[in-house]
Amino acid sequence: MAGKALSAKQLSDYHRNGYIVVKNFCSADETGRLYSTALNDDAMRKNALDLNDQSGKKTRLSLWFTPGNDVFGYLTRSERMIIPVRQLLDGDAPVCHFHSKLMQKEPKVGGAWEWHQDYGYWYKNQFMFPDQLMSVMVALTKANKQNGCLQVIKGSHKLGRMNHGFSGEQVGADMTMVNNALQTMDLVYCELEPGDALFFHSNLLHRSEANLSDEPRWSIISCYSLQSNLAYNETSTSWKTPVNVVPDEAILEWDAGSLSNNDFLAKENDPALKETGWEK
Repeated sequence: MAGKALSAKQLSDYHRNGYIVVKNFCSADETGRLYSTALNDDAMRKNALDLNDQSGKKTRLSLWFTPGNDVFGYLTRSERMIIPVRQLLDGDAPVCHFHSKLMQKEPKVGGAWEWHQDYGYWYKNQFMFPDQLMSVMVALTKANKQNGCLQVIKGSHKLGRMNHGFSGEQVGADMTMVNNALQTMDLVYCELEPGDALFFHSNLLHRSEANLSDEPRWSIISCYSLQSNLAYNETSTSWKTPVNVVPDEAILEWDAGSLSNNDFLAKENDPALKETGWEK
């Protein structure tokens, strides 16, 4: 897959279903380097946010905006990432990186993510065009039903943006419409091996259950937009800065800096966690 465009079938599947899985997106060595960095880089720990689900369990993430000269920045900016993202986003403008986040679901204690659309969050950043926004999740550990893998409702991106309110400290979709979608469309468990990638649309309904297993579930999710997609309530600048693409071999072969240079999100600065009045 490295450095190659998606096939016509993959493009068709994405537009029909709202997502595709690309197996072996990263090699075992690449995934090992990414996971080792996630575990050992102090900046990840120091900048982690805890968000409570409805039951009070904590789901932990570290989120940063500008992709740097670190191993995660190299993945985010790699040809194998940007070429398919450019194919999938709706328009001809340059691809920009909105943010990346390291998702950390620890054994027994990792909390759930409630049903939501990413655009349910990003609507508060006042991005204009959901078809010009998407996410790519790369599994750093095995993701399965036992440790709370991502669940998606196939084709739900075609429903448009749903109303979202607060579920614990998270933003959750209107459950009446979610339940309607579950009666109408297929629920899919996206089980991934380490190194597999899941590409998904910003309006795809998805959730994950708490990790009650003995194994961790860690993943990196990079979120992309086109430069033509204006965000009127976003103070970071990476969303309008074209990605400086690097070759795939950077992930393993280039010297990697520390993540401490990255512009991490502070919880109090996240527009998605602020009341606007229409969440009630």
